Amino acid sequence: MKNLKDGIRSLVKIDFYGHVHKYFRGTDADKRCATEVRILKELEQRKCPFVPVLIDYKLEENYLCTTNCGSPAPNISRNKSDSLFAKLENEFGVRHDDPEPRNITYDHKAGQFCVIDFELATLLPEPTRS
Repeated sequence: MKNLKDGIRSLVKIDFYGHVHKYFRGTDADKRCATEVRILKELEQRKCPFVPVLIDYKLEENYLCTTNCGSPAPNISRNKSDSLFAKLENEFGVRHDDPEPRNITYDHKAGQFCVIDFELATLLPEPTRS
């Protein structure tokens, strides 16, 4: 596996199949891991198309594995990233709580931007759809 990020709060690796493996570290690693797992499960149920899909997790190891949502999008405008975070909240009921462009990737295969990193997110009631 290849390291994508090796920081104080997490180690993120990508495997041969493109799956993303995240190992939580540091303060509240267990809570942050559980939050990200819970949010990703709920977003899958709510059919959000622009977030990773949870493949596997081991809460006792502070570990999760997701599908790959592409590469960092360092040149995304603040307006575009803000609109993605607003859509996540208004249409899918998840407040990201770290709405920074570094948490946006671009998936060339799908031709879309994706939101990642839900360890600080807040689950809101599911919005009603018209």
